[in-house]
Amino acid sequence: MALSWKARRRWSLFVLVVALPAYIVAAVSIMALFDRPPFWLELAIYVALGIVWALPLKAVFRGVGQPDPEADRRSSGDE
Repeated sequence: MALSWKARRRWSLFVLVVALPAYIVAAVSIMALFDRPPFWLELAIYVALGIVWALPLKAVFRGVGQPDPEADRRSSGDE
């Protein structure tokens, strides 16, 4: 079932305000459990983790910055 524009907008806000900071804290906490790797490896790990969180959520963020496409159909259908 596809999410509506309004639901995607709400979920994207939740992800950016709550889930992403929690993901960052979890990633840093897990990395702190191990000895510090060389700078280039640590940078590569953080870059990879920065990309990995967004891949499964790509569908949630798609089109959120655009105006509601259903609003145009509703307003033109009422005439």
